[in-house]
Amino acid sequence: MDEVIISKAITESYIKDLLDATEVDVAIVGAGPAGLTAAYYLAKEKVKTAIFERKLSIGGGIWGGGMMFNKVVVQAEGKRMLDEFGIATTQYQKGYYVTNAIELASTLCSQTVKAGARIFNLLSVEDIVIRENDRVSGLVLNWSPVSMANLHIDPLAIRAKLVVDATGHDCEICRLVSEKVGGKLRTPTGKIVGESSMWAEMGEKKVSENTKEVYPGLIVAGMAASAAFGSPRMGPIFGGMLLSGKKAAQLAIALLKQS
Repeated sequence: MDEVIISKAITESYIKDLLDATEVDVAIVGAGPAGLTAAYYLAKEKVKTAIFERKLSIGGGIWGGGMMFNKVVVQAEGKRMLDEFGIATTQYQKGYYVTNAIELASTLCSQTVKAGARIFNLLSVEDIVIRENDRVSGLVLNWSPVSMANLHIDPLAIRAKLVVDATGHDCEICRLVSEKVGGKLRTPTGKIVGESSMWAEMGEKKVSENTKEVYPGLIVAGMAASAAFGSPRMGPIFGGMLLSGKKAAQLAIALLKQS
């Protein structure tokens, strides 16, 4: 085996994928449970979708389960989605189903890629592109190690018809819109409200309700939706995350049809 041929194969294949992702229908920021689920359902409908994840690992907070016990819980609605993905669950008691966090994360990753979505890890979003009618229409990307090393390296940009903020508790894209651009979010305050303390039942309900277009061209999903609208965190129960991702995909498809 020739080392140079190996290097060329990796470089050419990656650059081809990255070039193709410079213009997409939907760009998702964050490859946690909501982002992966959204990408899966979008790709299934042949919507050109790319996920950008700043970390090396894909799956967000799934891997650690609850306090590093790699088990998570879903409710009945979440179980039905896990059944669709072929992920095993065990009933703990009525309405509570336990699944293996490793199987959940790895299967979501695999199914999303197989559905046709592209996932780029170790890429951070530095900024957003705002165009006509103050609409989010793209992302400004850089390698995550660049920011970690505090290097001054100019980023590159991609164009997207819609962006999904699935960055978790930090709701990074909403924060860019609100704090850097000065945009008014469609939240009660016009800004990021900030998530409230843990209340699993209410948090699971609200995360799906708050999955919506929070700013023109920007959909918020998962814990980013909870943080943006001020609903409670819910801890290691993940049904709401999956339902939020699916709703984000459905909303994105509806908005794309309107454009």
